[in-house]
Amino acid sequence: MLAVFHLSTSSMLGFSLACMLLTGFFLTRITKLLHFPNVTAYIIAGVILGPCCLGIIPSSLIDNLDFITDFALGLIAFGVGRYFRFQQLKYNGRQLIVLTFAEALITAIIVSTVMVLIFQVSLPFALLLGAIASATAPASTIMTIRQYHAKSSFVDTLLQVVALDDAVSILAFSVAAAMAEALEGGTISAASLTAPLLDNALAITIGLCCGGLLHFLINSHRSDDNRLMIALSMILILSAVCSVLDVSPLLCCMALGAMYLNLSNDIRIFDQIGSFSAPIMTLFFIVSGMNLDINALRNVGLLGIGFFIFRIIGKIIGAAIGAKATNAPSAVRNYLGLALIPSAGVAIGLAALGERILPASSGSMLSAIILSSAILYEIIGPFCARTALLLSGSIKDTNIKVPNYIHALLAFTSLKAKKN
Repeated sequence: MLAVFHLSTSSMLGFSLACMLLTGFFLTRITKLLHFPNVTAYIIAGVILGPCCLGIIPSSLIDNLDFITDFALGLIAFGVGRYFRFQQLKYNGRQLIVLTFAEALITAIIVSTVMVLIFQVSLPFALLLGAIASATAPASTIMTIRQYHAKSSFVDTLLQVVALDDAVSILAFSVAAAMAEALEGGTISAASLTAPLLDNALAITIGLCCGGLLHFLINSHRSDDNRLMIALSMILILSAVCSVLDVSPLLCCMALGAMYLNLSNDIRIFDQIGSFSAPIMTLFFIVSGMNLDINALRNVGLLGIGFFIFRIIGKIIGAAIGAKATNAPSAVRNYLGLALIPSAGVAIGLAALGERILPASSGSMLSAIILSSAILYEIIGPFCARTALLLSGSIKDTNIKVPNYIHALLAFTSLKAKKN
């Protein structure tokens, strides 16, 4: 009889994935009543199912779910590629680039400076932590926009910034990693600084070439099913290639989506993949929640709290400075930074790379800070993104109220500007 209840590996995987999806679904019923974004429910579901709480999903299985993260990041990157119309960038490309570089790099500078001057950590550690702080989680923001059907020029700008943000963050991390390795080794050479940039340039080139190949393979005569299979296969292949090259799939898959869009002007494939990706994205956030070690919050202490707070301040101030420099509308100056708080997949991936560069103790601390803060960002981040969409007039639901502490945060960072 006991053999009847013995589960094979494939059966355990099936039951686990079903449990994850159903738990995420039922928790969204609760968060919907509280007017919280669905992403929050998925992260909490992961914490509940993971080893830090009930431990329903075995740790051995969680360790083998990395493919979900890689696939999800590839889908995210391909999806944001649709917002890089080269023709459109001719008109607002300068504003977009200045705005994104400002919000990302000013955040990195603020976090790195605070870590060195106030918390007195080593310079390599501070550089890597600052570079990781610049990253934003596009999935949380995009899912929040979709959930509330937000539409406005503010949303268009937000999506473009989010799309470019990860590219800037990955490049910033590459430079910071090269400097950190050089500082740890005691010498800085031109080769050590340029090698990471060349690797990412190679990833972008591969993505652009595959975008042309995807355009050749997909044409108007293909059925919707075949179009979807070809596109998903290309994303999976590029994610695998990037894993072999030990670079992030984000830039590569983003270039894939951007090149395909500009060659074909075909939006329909992005909508198809968007419809397909819902359960994958749900699993991605749940896995992120399961990977969190709640006890890590005690180990990081004030250092983790400082990182958490000053990254938020950096995003808000950086976005405001960038928007002012480009004469962006008041809604962008006032609320863009608030919508850029979510941070998970990209930051966690960069932390894993940073852990290999630093000494064992510092590397463990870096991962603990990013993992423990990521869950908090993913809980409050979608809520702040929704608030930014509401304050900017992108959401028409007047029943949603903005908490007083959000107004206090905006006032503290001197973000409020006169209406145009």
